[in-house]
Amino acid sequence: MTNTKQRIIVGAIMATVIGLVAWVQSFGIPAVRYFGIAVIAAMIVEYILCLRRASRDAVRQNWLMSIFFIAWLVLMLVSMNIVGTRPWIVFLLLLIICSADIGAWFFGRLIGGDKMWERLSANKTWAGQIAGIVCGTFASVMYGLLGADIFMPQLLWIGISVALLSQYGDLTASWIKRKLGIKDFGTILPGHGGLLDRFDGWIYALPLVWLIMM
Repeated sequence: MTNTKQRIIVGAIMATVIGLVAWVQSFGIPAVRYFGIAVIAAMIVEYILCLRRASRDAVRQNWLMSIFFIAWLVLMLVSMNIVGTRPWIVFLLLLIICSADIGAWFFGRLIGGDKMWERLSANKTWAGQIAGIVCGTFASVMYGLLGADIFMPQLLWIGISVALLSQYGDLTASWIKRKLGIKDFGTILPGHGGLLDRFDGWIYALPLVWLIMM
């Protein structure tokens, strides 16, 4: 099976899981909060395990980076514990980040062009980043139109900000992998890598949303 087919199948499964979480949430059970906490807790475990796969020299040379990143993941866990009390915000973040990720991947491959930061990620292009921001912003605006049947200008700026932050979260994850000399943080999601590879868009977006809510 090709990598693209794996990405599509696993992506469909993840969308189904998120749909089930939303369905359980409709019964008044805080499923979104628990789901988010479980995902980030698994991301922390995944990162610690990936340090065992990295070379000893890479781990030793970047020990301070790893400590800081683990601390940041714990901050994300705390953030989700608060942000998760408002499930519509978590769904909005997921929608924007997934749309930006898909848009950047699809249009980046379709259009090509100059690389953003080839030393960090060989596949990311400026065309892909712009397309990702456009797709994430469109998804944010549609979230308001379909949910409240009204255009909310603030969702325009939220879409732009979260889509941009999600892509720089992706670049940060790529930088960390480059430092450790690994391709993916894990293999739990065929075609996507690990949970950290898939949810790296939360790295900056989630703590920022928590900060705004404070």
